[in-house]
Amino acid sequence: MTMNTALLEDILTRHHHDPEALVEILRDLSTAEGYLTQEMIQAVAQALRLPASKVHSVATFYSMIRTRPRGKHLVEMCQDAPCHVAGGRAVWDALQQTLGIGFGETSGDGEWSLEAISCIGLCSVGPVIRIDGEVYGNMTPEKVREVLARVAAGGEA
Repeated sequence: MTMNTALLEDILTRHHHDPEALVEILRDLSTAEGYLTQEMIQAVAQALRLPASKVHSVATFYSMIRTRPRGKHLVEMCQDAPCHVAGGRAVWDALQQTLGIGFGETSGDGEWSLEAISCIGLCSVGPVIRIDGEVYGNMTPEKVREVLARVAAGGEA
């Protein structure tokens, strides 16, 4: 991916080239480009006069800043205690088995990314997953397979 220098300059200008806005700058760039390349991280570091190691550390710390390409479909699962107690481990395993990837990975065909997330505030209907922004509660391994099949077929989950 070639870096869009005009986009970077626009984002830096919106944040007044302020090193204190590093998280916001990286988030905006990641959102606009899909993910951050090493070239982008270097360019941000140079523009803000920060060590590249610091920019890289910030970029890889926050889950809303992507440093790898994301699949066409993003599957997220709540990893917090209420979902875990409600049967989350079985759902966790079913997601990995059905998609053929682990958490934090993207399928080889670029169709699916699987991510663990923190509580999204729907503990009463846990275990909870979110696919492409749509939330599904009271998940079971069987429901995981059904929902993923519908999404894969191009239908609404």
